[in-house]
Amino acid sequence: MTVKNEGILLILSSPSGAGKTTISEKLLEQSTDLVMSVSMTTRKPRPGEVNGKDYFFVTEEKFHELCKAGQMLEYAKVFENFYGIPKDFIEQNLSSGISVLLNIDWQGAFHLFEILREKVVSVFILPPSMEELRLRLQRRNSDDEIEIERRLAEAQKEISKSNKYDYVIINDNLDKSVEEIKSILSKGMLKKLEEKSSLKDL
Repeated sequence: MTVKNEGILLILSSPSGAGKTTISEKLLEQSTDLVMSVSMTTRKPRPGEVNGKDYFFVTEEKFHELCKAGQMLEYAKVFENFYGIPKDFIEQNLSSGISVLLNIDWQGAFHLFEILREKVVSVFILPPSMEELRLRLQRRNSDDEIEIERRLAEAQKEISKSNKYDYVIINDNLDKSVEEIKSILSKGMLKKLEEKSSLKDL
């Protein structure tokens, strides 16, 4: 019997400044069977944003309906608006053999570990050192020293959770990190396929 190769949910987490966003952009450029997770939100679209590409824009009433119906994998209120991960988007892509990339903090990741463990491959991205992380944050020129210190303190807390992830990589070279995660993605898909084949044989 032929076993259909389903996609996986690739979760990337890292402290702010470790390079997660840049790595994600490279991964999406170089992978034909990987898409970025599209969140749902109750906020209004900003100029240039496209429904279904940047976000799924819905009313607060619709958002709560989906939550009550169990159609949101995870959600939270940020300032005055709600944001969530729609279950249908993830499941439709995975069942079609398309993997979904999700950038999320450790709290959201841990929740998904519990409810979607068999579909998840997780990677925590570390900076080469805390001093390098400080330099990267300073080079952004977007935060003052107080905010940088806050981010560094938060980074220490986040890094302490990295042992719960399937893989931990050090982002000391962008191209090398991208290749590492592409390899992890391939291994993850192969492992899931082998597990599914074994279940078919039972």
